[in-house]
Amino acid sequence: MATGQLFSKTTQALFYNYKQLPIQRMLDFDFLCGRETPSVAGIINPGSDGFQKLFFGQEEIAIPVHPTVEAACSAHPTADVFINFASFRSAAASSMSALKQPTIRVVAIIAEGVPESDAKQLISYARANNKVIIGPATVGGIQAGAFKIGDTAGTIDNIIQCKLYRPGSVGFVSKSGGMSNEMYSTIARVTDGIYEGIAIGGDVFPGSTLSDHILRFNNIPQVKMMVVLGELGGKDEYSLVEALKQGKVEKPVVAWVSGTCARLFKSEVQFGHAGAKSGGELESAQAKNQALREAGAVVPTSYEALESAIKEVFDKLVLRLKYIWQVEEGKISPVTEITPPPIPEDLKTAIKSGKVRAPTHIISTISDDRGDEPCYAGVPMSTIIEQGYGVGDVISLLWFKRSLPRYCTQFIEICIMLCADHGPCVSGAHNSIVTARAGKDLVSSLVSGLLTIGPRFGGAIDDAARYFKDACDRGLTPYEFVEGMKKKGIRVPGIGHRIKSRDNRDKRVQLLQKYAHTHFPSVKYMEYAVQVETYTLSKANNLVMNVDGAIGSLFLDLLSGSGMFTKQEIDEIVEIGYLNGLFVLARSIGLIGHTFDQKRLKQPLYRHPWEDVLYTK
Repeated sequence: MATGQLFSKTTQALFYNYKQLPIQRMLDFDFLCGRETPSVAGIINPGSDGFQKLFFGQEEIAIPVHPTVEAACSAHPTADVFINFASFRSAAASSMSALKQPTIRVVAIIAEGVPESDAKQLISYARANNKVIIGPATVGGIQAGAFKIGDTAGTIDNIIQCKLYRPGSVGFVSKSGGMSNEMYSTIARVTDGIYEGIAIGGDVFPGSTLSDHILRFNNIPQVKMMVVLGELGGKDEYSLVEALKQGKVEKPVVAWVSGTCARLFKSEVQFGHAGAKSGGELESAQAKNQALREAGAVVPTSYEALESAIKEVFDKLVLRLKYIWQVEEGKISPVTEITPPPIPEDLKTAIKSGKVRAPTHIISTISDDRGDEPCYAGVPMSTIIEQGYGVGDVISLLWFKRSLPRYCTQFIEICIMLCADHGPCVSGAHNSIVTARAGKDLVSSLVSGLLTIGPRFGGAIDDAARYFKDACDRGLTPYEFVEGMKKKGIRVPGIGHRIKSRDNRDKRVQLLQKYAHTHFPSVKYMEYAVQVETYTLSKANNLVMNVDGAIGSLFLDLLSGSGMFTKQEIDEIVEIGYLNGLFVLARSIGLIGHTFDQKRLKQPLYRHPWEDVLYTK
């Protein structure tokens, strides 16, 4: 694997299994480093395509989403790094798909717990085809000032503190991703910083080893020294020992193997990683540290002394002058310190920290879903269920923002039940039936029926309430009211029926009136509507009060008689269209029923019969 540098400032990656935060962190790092193009060329979400919106500095960009690895590689032939955020169950299969693509050179497998047999197959294929695997169980890697994988190096604040926005002279490799972040900070304090850092992962069979990367660092001219952080368990560190003994590593190596505390325990200890378990003395941290020391690596006496050891080796390499770095083997230009550009803060973060204030786009006063459970007008969902609230109670909360008395909510429920359907021949039901028979879906069939609701069909409740209230409040007699409407050319809303008459009253109207007489404290508006009906029946036998008029007048009595609404609120409720909302809600039940009925009966496309059409010039 030796070769050399894995990444550069033009490296682009394909990201498997969309995760917003790691991708955004990669793009923020790109911006921090002054990259001209985003490091994420495309996203692979199995079965999906389209775009995902993210930020590249201040600019919002759309990153393509592809359904398969093959499609993504074909669309982005210059992207040679595959970052796999799949779960341990599917990581092996998707990684193998990526390794088989000729454009992919490096695969990073983030998942922990990939089956060992799968990991071995991936490693074997990668080595046979001259490809590099980082992981499994890795956070990834970073080339300072150029490219990073996923969450490597943590937050932007940590990256800036560790000076990873520009290259240093140290190559670093570790098994642990978490300890990598700590070591980046340590190395930045005592050297000119990281050139490249890799976390190979903590599983038993890593795709690439510590020595693989040390030998690779040895071939990178910009890397002047290497730091290795190993851990007890396994024998990976011994391949580095052999490389040192054979003189394959020409640059200074500072190393430490963690886990020396394991000897303090009487029984075998499993540390965090799957591979961090000593299988005998040879795999102990002490034995590995001793072997590395004897092979020529600089190994401190403890982890606490590691920082000093790194500083000592770096200081021997570099003689600090005022503005120039000099070493025995030649001269190194000093790292030019730059001020990285500030990363624009996300609006959510800025608002939360109190740095900015932003106007909201929507106001909601009826419900709130931000807590442990949704609330309707301040009433928690658990209370609604536990106290046996009905549909009428929920409507009172969501429409009127208060808990109305039970007789009010029961009246609302009666209105819904009585108006749910009126047979298949009325215009709304007819439309839904025809639409359903045309093979359209439920929503389309429902909407086609709802669109017929208006002044001539079910939509006169608000107008009935509005006109009855105005006439009653002004003290108009039924004669003055009806004749005044006639002069204006306006039909009296809530009066008149196509079928019902004086001798065949609408049973729904009678039921509503009976309920109101029994439960309402006052029915003055209903009584006024009845007086209007008496007058209109003197003109024509079918000018009876219909269900719109009954609901409209009785709802006025409900609002005024309950004592829970001001005159202004009542006027607003009528004006906005609350009462028509009752008919829309109720009739939706019937329209849905007719839709299901036609589909259940498998009725064919409806065609209106010729004999029912008058063809005329």
